[in-house]
Amino acid sequence: MHDYRWWRGTALFLLVSLLAPAPAWAYIGPGLGAGAVATVLAVLGSILLGIFSVIYYPIKRLLKKLRNAGRPGRHVGPAE
Repeated sequence: MHDYRWWRGTALFLLVSLLAPAPAWAYIGPGLGAGAVATVLAVLGSILLGIFSVIYYPIKRLLKKLRNAGRPGRHVGPAE
Protein backbone atom coordinates (compact mmCIF):
# COMPACT_ATOMS: atom_id res chain seq x y z
CA MET A 1 0.00 0.00 0.00
CA HIS A 2 1.21 3.51 -0.81
CA ASP A 3 1.76 6.22 1.71
CA TYR A 4 0.04 9.35 0.32
CA ARG A 5 0.80 11.60 3.32
CA TRP A 6 4.04 12.78 1.71
CA TRP A 7 2.18 13.75 -1.50
CA ARG A 8 -0.52 15.55 0.46
CA GLY A 9 2.06 17.54 2.39
CA THR A 10 3.95 18.44 -0.77
CA ALA A 11 0.76 19.44 -2.59
CA LEU A 12 -0.37 21.56 0.36
CA PHE A 13 3.05 23.28 0.54
CA LEU A 14 2.99 24.05 -3.20
CA LEU A 15 -0.58 25.34 -3.04
CA VAL A 16 0.15 27.62 -0.08
CA SER A 17 3.38 28.91 -1.61
CA LEU A 18 1.65 29.67 -4.91
CA LEU A 19 -1.28 31.46 -3.29
CA ALA A 20 0.72 33.46 -0.74
CA PRO A 21 1.42 36.98 -1.98
CA ALA A 22 5.01 38.10 -2.10
CA PRO A 23 6.35 41.59 -2.84
CA ALA A 24 7.94 41.88 -6.27
CA TRP A 25 10.25 44.81 -5.48
CA ALA A 26 10.18 45.67 -9.17
CA TYR A 27 9.81 48.95 -11.01
CA ILE A 28 8.32 49.37 -14.44
CA GLY A 29 9.42 52.67 -15.87
CA PRO A 30 7.28 54.82 -18.13
CA GLY A 31 9.12 53.65 -21.25
CA LEU A 32 8.56 49.96 -20.56
CA GLY A 33 4.98 50.56 -19.46
CA ALA A 34 4.12 52.51 -22.61
CA GLY A 35 5.81 49.87 -24.75
CA ALA A 36 3.85 47.10 -23.06
CA VAL A 37 0.56 48.94 -23.54
CA ALA A 38 1.39 49.66 -27.19
CA THR A 39 2.27 46.00 -27.79
CA VAL A 40 -0.97 44.75 -26.26
CA LEU A 41 -3.00 47.25 -28.30
CA ALA A 42 -1.14 46.29 -31.49
CA VAL A 43 -1.78 42.58 -30.98
CA LEU A 44 -5.48 43.14 -30.22
CA GLY A 45 -5.82 45.51 -33.17
CA SER A 46 -4.23 43.06 -35.58
CA ILE A 47 -6.52 40.26 -34.40
CA LEU A 48 -9.61 42.46 -34.82
CA LEU A 49 -8.42 43.68 -38.23
CA GLY A 50 -7.87 40.10 -39.36
CA ILE A 51 -11.34 39.06 -38.26
CA PHE A 52 -12.86 42.14 -39.92
CA SER A 53 -11.08 41.49 -43.21
CA VAL A 54 -12.20 37.86 -43.32
CA ILE A 55 -15.81 38.92 -42.74
CA TYR A 56 -15.76 42.05 -44.93
CA TYR A 57 -14.40 40.62 -48.20
CA PRO A 58 -17.32 38.23 -48.98
CA ILE A 59 -19.85 40.90 -48.01
CA LYS A 60 -18.13 43.41 -50.31
CA ARG A 61 -18.24 40.98 -53.25
CA LEU A 62 -21.92 40.20 -52.59
CA LEU A 63 -22.84 43.89 -52.46
CA LYS A 64 -20.94 44.54 -55.69
CA LYS A 65 -22.71 41.62 -57.38
CA LEU A 66 -26.13 42.85 -56.18
CA ARG A 67 -25.36 46.42 -57.24
CA ASN A 68 -24.37 45.34 -60.76
CA ALA A 69 -27.20 42.79 -61.14
CA GLY A 70 -29.68 45.43 -62.31
CA ARG A 71 -27.41 46.80 -65.03
CA PRO A 72 -27.72 45.03 -68.39
CA GLY A 73 -24.51 43.92 -70.09
CA ARG A 74 -22.50 44.32 -66.93
CA HIS A 75 -20.68 41.21 -65.76
CA VAL A 76 -18.60 40.96 -62.62
CA GLY A 77 -15.76 38.63 -63.45
CA PRO A 78 -12.36 37.74 -62.08
CA ALA A 79 -10.69 40.52 -64.09
CA GLU A 80 -12.48 43.23 -62.12
